[in-house]
Amino acid sequence: MKRLLHAAFILTLLIAFRSGAAGEQPLVAGVGPVGVTVSDLDRSIEFYTHVLHFKKLSEEENAGEDLEHVKGVFGLRIRVALLQLGDEQIELTQYLAPQGRPVPIDSRSNDGWFQHIAIIVRDMDAAYAWLRQNKIQFASSGPQTLPAWNKNAGGIRAFYFRDPDNHVLEVLWFPEGKGLPKWHQPGNDLFLGIDHTAIVVGNTEASLHFYRDLLGLMVVGTSENYGTEQEHLNNVAGARVRITSLRASHGPGIEFLEYVAPRDGRLIPADLHANDLAHWETTLITSFAASEWNGSLPNVERISSRPENVNVDGGLFTEFMVKDPNGHAVLLQSPAAANKNMSR
Repeated sequence: MKRLLHAAFILTLLIAFRSGAAGEQPLVAGVGPVGVTVSDLDRSIEFYTHVLHFKKLSEEENAGEDLEHVKGVFGLRIRVALLQLGDEQIELTQYLAPQGRPVPIDSRSNDGWFQHIAIIVRDMDAAYAWLRQNKIQFASSGPQTLPAWNKNAGGIRAFYFRDPDNHVLEVLWFPEGKGLPKWHQPGNDLFLGIDHTAIVVGNTEASLHFYRDLLGLMVVGTSENYGTEQEHLNNVAGARVRITSLRASHGPGIEFLEYVAPRDGRLIPADLHANDLAHWETTLITSFAASEWNGSLPNVERISSRPENVNVDGGLFTEFMVKDPNGHAVLLQSPAAANKNMSR
Protein backbone atom coordinates (compact mmCIF):
# COMPACT_ATOMS: atom_id res chain seq x y z
CA MET A 1 0.00 0.00 0.00
CA LYS A 2 1.53 3.31 -1.02
CA ARG A 3 1.49 6.14 1.47
CA LEU A 4 -0.22 8.59 -0.84
CA LEU A 5 -1.44 10.90 1.91
CA HIS A 6 2.10 11.63 3.05
CA ALA A 7 3.31 12.25 -0.50
CA ALA A 8 0.42 14.63 -1.11
CA PHE A 9 1.27 16.42 2.14
CA ILE A 10 4.88 16.94 1.05
CA LEU A 11 3.99 18.22 -2.40
CA THR A 12 1.29 20.55 -1.07
CA LEU A 13 3.70 21.92 1.49
CA LEU A 14 6.36 22.63 -1.13
CA ILE A 15 3.89 24.29 -3.51
CA ALA A 16 2.66 26.55 -0.72
CA PHE A 17 6.22 27.28 0.33
CA ARG A 18 7.31 28.23 -3.17
CA SER A 19 4.25 30.38 -3.88
CA GLY A 20 4.31 32.18 -0.54
CA ALA A 21 8.04 32.74 -0.13
CA ALA A 22 9.44 36.22 -0.32
CA GLY A 23 13.13 36.91 -0.67
CA GLU A 24 15.72 34.27 0.07
CA GLN A 25 14.16 30.91 0.95
CA PRO A 26 15.39 28.83 3.89
CA LEU A 27 16.71 25.37 3.13
CA VAL A 28 13.84 23.74 5.05
CA ALA A 29 10.21 24.29 4.05
CA GLY A 30 8.63 22.16 6.76
CA VAL A 31 8.98 19.45 9.35
CA GLY A 32 7.63 16.08 8.22
CA PRO A 33 7.07 12.81 10.08
CA VAL A 34 9.08 12.07 13.20
CA GLY A 35 10.54 8.58 12.90
CA VAL A 36 11.29 6.14 15.69
CA THR A 37 12.80 2.65 15.59
CA VAL A 38 10.72 -0.04 17.32
CA SER A 39 11.32 -3.70 18.13
CA ASP A 40 7.85 -5.07 17.30
CA LEU A 41 5.85 -3.09 14.76
CA ASP A 42 2.55 -4.85 15.44
CA ARG A 43 2.82 -4.14 19.16
CA SER A 44 3.74 -0.49 18.55
CA ILE A 45 0.90 0.03 16.07
CA GLU A 46 -1.54 -1.38 18.64
CA PHE A 47 -0.17 0.94 21.33
CA TYR A 48 -0.20 4.13 19.26
CA THR A 49 -3.58 3.50 17.64
CA HIS A 50 -5.46 2.11 20.65
CA VAL A 51 -3.91 4.07 23.53
CA LEU A 52 -3.08 7.35 21.77
CA HIS A 53 -5.72 7.26 18.99
CA PHE A 54 -3.35 7.61 16.03
CA LYS A 55 -4.71 6.39 12.69
CA LYS A 56 -2.66 3.94 10.67
CA LEU A 57 -2.26 5.22 7.11
CA SER A 58 -0.05 2.54 5.61
CA GLU A 59 2.45 -0.24 6.13
CA GLU A 60 5.29 -1.39 3.87
CA GLU A 61 8.23 -3.79 3.88
CA ASN A 62 11.37 -2.54 2.17
CA ALA A 63 14.97 -3.53 1.50
CA GLY A 64 17.67 -2.64 -0.99
CA GLU A 65 20.93 -0.83 -1.56
CA ASP A 66 19.31 2.61 -1.78
CA LEU A 67 17.90 2.31 1.76
CA GLU A 68 21.19 0.89 3.05
CA HIS A 69 22.94 4.06 1.86
CA VAL A 70 20.29 6.38 3.34
CA LYS A 71 20.03 4.65 6.73
CA GLY A 72 23.70 3.77 7.04
CA VAL A 73 22.84 0.14 7.85
CA PHE A 74 24.09 -2.68 5.62
CA GLY A 75 21.86 -5.65 4.78
CA LEU A 76 18.70 -4.10 6.15
CA ARG A 77 15.12 -5.21 5.75
CA ILE A 78 12.54 -3.00 7.41
CA ARG A 79 8.81 -2.82 8.11
CA VAL A 80 7.52 0.74 8.18
CA ALA A 81 4.14 2.07 9.30
CA LEU A 82 2.93 5.64 8.83
CA LEU A 83 0.53 6.89 11.51
CA GLN A 84 -1.32 10.19 11.82
CA LEU A 85 -2.82 12.19 14.68
CA GLY A 86 -4.53 15.42 13.71
CA ASP A 87 -2.37 17.05 11.04
CA GLU A 88 0.89 15.40 12.12
CA GLN A 89 2.50 12.07 11.33
CA ILE A 90 4.97 9.61 12.84
CA GLU A 91 6.81 6.76 11.14
CA LEU A 92 7.48 3.55 13.05
CA THR A 93 10.28 1.35 11.69
CA GLN A 94 11.10 -2.21 12.71
CA TYR A 95 14.42 -3.62 11.50
CA LEU A 96 13.82 -7.26 10.64
CA ALA A 97 17.54 -7.37 9.86
CA PRO A 98 19.89 -6.49 11.33
CA GLN A 99 18.31 -5.93 14.74
CA GLY A 100 19.80 -3.19 16.91
CA ARG A 101 20.21 -2.52 20.61
CA PRO A 102 17.41 -1.63 23.06
CA VAL A 103 17.01 1.77 24.68
CA PRO A 104 19.31 1.75 27.74
CA ILE A 105 17.18 0.71 30.71
CA ASP A 106 18.69 3.45 32.90
CA SER A 107 17.98 6.27 30.40
CA ARG A 108 17.12 9.62 31.97
CA SER A 109 15.52 12.71 30.48
CA ASN A 110 18.83 14.61 30.45
CA ASP A 111 20.72 11.96 28.45
CA GLY A 112 21.79 13.15 25.02
CA TRP A 113 19.74 10.56 23.10
CA PHE A 114 16.52 11.76 24.73
CA GLN A 115 13.86 12.74 22.20
CA HIS A 116 10.09 12.73 22.45
CA ILE A 117 6.95 13.89 20.71
CA ALA A 118 4.57 16.18 22.60
CA ILE A 119 0.96 15.08 22.05
CA ILE A 120 -1.65 17.74 22.75
CA VAL A 121 -4.68 16.68 24.78
CA ARG A 122 -8.02 18.40 25.22
CA ASP A 123 -8.29 17.45 28.91
CA MET A 124 -5.23 16.43 30.97
CA ASP A 125 -7.19 14.72 33.74
CA ALA A 126 -9.13 12.62 31.23
CA ALA A 127 -5.97 11.78 29.28
CA TYR A 128 -4.10 10.79 32.43
CA ALA A 129 -6.98 8.57 33.54
CA TRP A 130 -7.05 6.88 30.12
CA LEU A 131 -3.29 6.29 30.18
CA ARG A 132 -3.54 4.81 33.68
CA GLN A 133 -6.40 2.58 32.52
CA ASN A 134 -4.10 1.29 29.78
CA LYS A 135 -1.29 0.62 32.27
CA ILE A 136 1.35 2.84 30.66
CA GLN A 137 4.83 3.03 32.17
CA PHE A 138 5.51 6.27 34.04
CA ALA A 139 8.43 8.57 33.25
CA SER A 140 7.13 11.55 35.28
CA SER A 141 5.85 11.04 38.81
CA GLY A 142 2.48 12.38 37.59
CA PRO A 143 1.00 15.30 35.61
CA GLN A 144 2.64 18.61 36.47
CA THR A 145 1.27 22.16 36.20
CA LEU A 146 4.05 24.64 35.50
CA PRO A 147 4.01 27.57 37.95
CA ALA A 148 2.48 30.98 37.20
CA TRP A 149 5.76 32.83 37.87
CA ASN A 150 7.11 31.32 34.64
CA LYS A 151 5.58 33.81 32.18
CA ASN A 152 6.08 31.74 29.01
CA ALA A 153 5.20 28.32 30.47
CA GLY A 154 2.94 29.05 33.44
CA GLY A 155 -0.29 27.05 33.49
CA ILE A 156 0.87 24.44 30.98
CA ARG A 157 0.19 20.90 32.16
CA ALA A 158 2.46 18.01 31.09
CA PHE A 159 3.17 14.36 31.78
CA TYR A 160 5.92 12.02 30.52
CA PHE A 161 5.33 8.30 30.01
CA ARG A 162 6.85 5.46 27.98
CA ASP A 163 5.84 3.37 24.99
CA PRO A 164 6.48 -0.42 24.86
CA ASP A 165 10.11 0.11 23.76
CA ASN A 166 10.97 2.54 26.58
CA HIS A 167 10.71 5.64 24.35
CA VAL A 168 9.52 8.66 26.33
CA LEU A 169 6.37 10.43 25.12
CA GLU A 170 4.65 13.53 26.47
CA VAL A 171 1.03 14.58 26.77
CA LEU A 172 0.65 18.35 26.95
CA TRP A 173 -2.23 20.72 27.68
CA PHE A 174 -2.16 24.45 26.92
CA PRO A 175 -4.19 27.01 28.85
CA GLU A 176 -5.99 29.75 26.92
CA GLY A 177 -3.52 32.14 25.34
CA LYS A 178 -0.70 29.59 25.01
CA GLY A 179 0.06 27.18 22.19
CA LEU A 180 -1.16 27.25 18.60
CA PRO A 181 -4.76 28.42 17.99
CA LYS A 182 -5.69 25.02 16.57
CA TRP A 183 -5.17 23.39 19.97
CA HIS A 184 -8.07 25.47 21.32
CA GLN A 185 -10.64 24.69 18.65
CA PRO A 186 -13.85 23.01 19.88
CA GLY A 187 -14.30 19.29 19.38
CA ASN A 188 -14.53 15.92 21.10
CA ASP A 189 -11.20 14.22 20.37
CA LEU A 190 -9.08 13.68 23.49
CA PHE A 191 -5.74 13.44 21.64
CA LEU A 192 -5.41 16.29 19.12
CA GLY A 193 -2.03 16.12 17.37
CA ILE A 194 1.71 16.62 17.81
CA ASP A 195 2.88 20.09 18.83
CA HIS A 196 6.63 19.43 18.64
CA THR A 197 9.44 16.96 19.02
CA ALA A 198 11.86 17.76 21.86
CA ILE A 199 15.58 16.94 21.87
CA VAL A 200 18.26 17.28 24.53
CA VAL A 201 21.06 19.60 23.42
CA GLY A 202 24.40 20.30 25.03
CA ASN A 203 24.72 23.88 23.83
CA THR A 204 21.78 25.95 22.63
CA GLU A 205 23.89 28.32 20.54
CA ALA A 206 25.51 25.46 18.60
CA SER A 207 22.08 23.94 17.94
CA LEU A 208 20.68 27.31 16.86
CA HIS A 209 23.50 27.64 14.34
CA PHE A 210 22.47 24.32 12.80
CA TYR A 211 18.67 24.52 12.89
CA ARG A 212 18.18 28.30 12.56
CA ASP A 213 21.21 29.62 10.68
CA LEU A 214 21.87 26.70 8.33
CA LEU A 215 18.41 25.13 7.93
CA GLY A 216 16.28 28.25 8.31
CA LEU A 217 13.91 27.33 11.15
CA MET A 218 12.54 30.25 13.17
CA VAL A 219 12.78 30.70 16.94
CA VAL A 220 9.21 31.12 18.26
CA GLY A 221 9.65 30.88 22.03
CA THR A 222 12.07 30.54 24.93
CA SER A 223 11.88 29.87 28.66
CA GLU A 224 13.99 28.61 31.53
CA ASN A 225 12.13 26.08 33.65
CA TYR A 226 13.07 24.94 37.14
CA GLY A 227 11.49 24.07 40.45
CA THR A 228 9.75 21.02 41.85
CA GLU A 229 7.26 20.80 38.97
CA GLN A 230 9.98 20.63 36.30
CA GLU A 231 12.03 18.20 38.38
CA HIS A 232 9.09 15.83 38.74
CA LEU A 233 8.05 16.20 35.10
CA ASN A 234 11.50 15.20 33.87
CA ASN A 235 12.16 12.97 36.89
CA VAL A 236 15.59 14.57 37.24
CA ALA A 237 16.47 16.02 40.65
CA GLY A 238 17.57 19.63 40.45
CA ALA A 239 16.51 19.99 36.82
CA ARG A 240 16.92 23.48 35.40
CA VAL A 241 16.16 23.46 31.67
CA ARG A 242 16.73 26.15 29.06
CA ILE A 243 14.03 25.64 26.45
CA THR A 244 14.08 27.03 22.91
CA SER A 245 11.22 26.37 20.47
CA LEU A 246 11.65 26.55 16.69
CA ARG A 247 9.31 26.06 13.74
CA ALA A 248 9.47 25.85 9.99
CA SER A 249 6.68 27.17 7.79
CA HIS A 250 4.71 23.94 8.29
CA GLY A 251 4.68 20.91 10.55
CA PRO A 252 5.45 20.31 14.23
CA GLY A 253 8.06 22.35 16.03
CA ILE A 254 11.50 21.30 17.26
CA GLU A 255 12.23 22.11 20.90
CA PHE A 256 15.70 22.25 22.47
CA LEU A 257 16.11 21.07 26.06
CA GLU A 258 19.45 22.26 27.43
CA TYR A 259 20.01 21.11 30.98
CA VAL A 260 21.69 24.00 32.76
CA ALA A 261 21.64 21.61 35.73
CA PRO A 262 22.41 18.85 36.33
CA ARG A 263 24.99 18.52 33.57
CA ASP A 264 25.64 14.81 34.08
CA GLY A 265 23.59 13.55 31.12
CA ARG A 266 25.40 11.10 28.86
CA LEU A 267 26.21 11.89 25.23
CA ILE A 268 24.67 10.06 22.27
CA PRO A 269 27.01 7.13 21.55
CA ALA A 270 29.06 7.69 18.40
CA ASP A 271 28.11 4.19 17.25
CA LEU A 272 24.32 4.68 17.58
CA HIS A 273 22.78 3.38 14.34
CA ALA A 274 19.35 3.67 12.76
CA ASN A 275 18.43 0.11 13.80
CA ASP A 276 19.09 0.87 17.49
CA LEU A 277 15.90 1.59 19.43
CA ALA A 278 17.28 4.86 20.83
CA HIS A 279 17.33 6.17 17.25
CA TRP A 280 14.81 8.85 16.33
CA GLU A 281 14.89 10.78 13.08
CA THR A 282 13.20 14.07 12.27
CA THR A 283 12.23 14.55 8.62
CA LEU A 284 12.89 18.02 7.21
CA ILE A 285 11.25 18.81 3.88
CA THR A 286 13.18 20.88 1.36
CA SER A 287 12.63 21.91 -2.26
CA PHE A 288 16.37 22.36 -2.80
CA ALA A 289 18.36 19.87 -4.84
CA ALA A 290 20.65 17.44 -3.05
CA SER A 291 23.61 19.07 -4.79
CA GLU A 292 22.90 22.19 -2.73
CA TRP A 293 22.76 20.41 0.63
CA ASN A 294 26.53 20.02 1.00
CA GLY A 295 27.11 23.70 0.45
CA SER A 296 24.38 24.59 2.93
CA LEU A 297 25.62 22.17 5.59
CA PRO A 298 29.40 22.51 5.82
CA ASN A 299 31.21 20.27 8.30
CA VAL A 300 28.03 18.38 9.25
CA GLU A 301 28.47 14.70 10.10
CA ARG A 302 26.74 12.34 7.67
CA ILE A 303 24.79 9.20 8.47
CA SER A 304 23.91 8.44 4.85
CA SER A 305 26.81 7.50 2.61
CA ARG A 306 25.17 9.40 -0.27
CA PRO A 307 21.78 10.85 -1.30
CA GLU A 308 19.45 8.25 -2.77
CA ASN A 309 16.16 8.33 -4.64
CA VAL A 310 13.64 6.21 -2.78
CA ASN A 311 9.93 5.49 -3.18
CA VAL A 312 7.93 7.39 -0.57
CA ASP A 313 4.15 7.28 -0.59
CA GLY A 314 3.90 6.46 -4.27
CA GLY A 315 6.30 9.23 -5.27
CA LEU A 316 10.05 9.38 -5.81
CA PHE A 317 11.99 11.46 -3.29
CA THR A 318 15.64 12.05 -2.56
CA GLU A 319 16.70 11.37 1.03
CA PHE A 320 19.90 12.03 2.92
CA MET A 321 20.43 11.70 6.68
CA VAL A 322 22.83 13.78 8.77
CA LYS A 323 23.55 14.38 12.45
CA ASP A 324 22.87 17.62 14.27
CA PRO A 325 25.58 18.99 16.63
CA ASN A 326 24.44 16.61 19.39
CA GLY A 327 24.13 13.50 17.20
CA HIS A 328 20.35 13.53 16.67
CA ALA A 329 19.39 12.20 13.24
CA VAL A 330 17.90 14.60 10.68
CA LEU A 331 16.50 13.20 7.42
CA LEU A 332 16.51 15.68 4.54
CA GLN A 333 13.87 14.90 1.93
CA SER A 334 13.12 16.57 -1.41
CA PRO A 335 11.25 15.61 -4.60
CA ALA A 336 13.49 13.52 -6.85
CA ALA A 337 12.58 15.79 -9.76
CA ALA A 338 14.75 18.45 -8.15
CA ASN A 339 17.65 15.98 -8.32
CA LYS A 340 17.32 14.58 -11.82
CA ASN A 341 20.98 15.26 -12.50
CA MET A 342 22.12 13.74 -9.22
CA SER A 343 25.36 11.86 -9.74
CA ARG A 344 26.88 9.11 -7.68
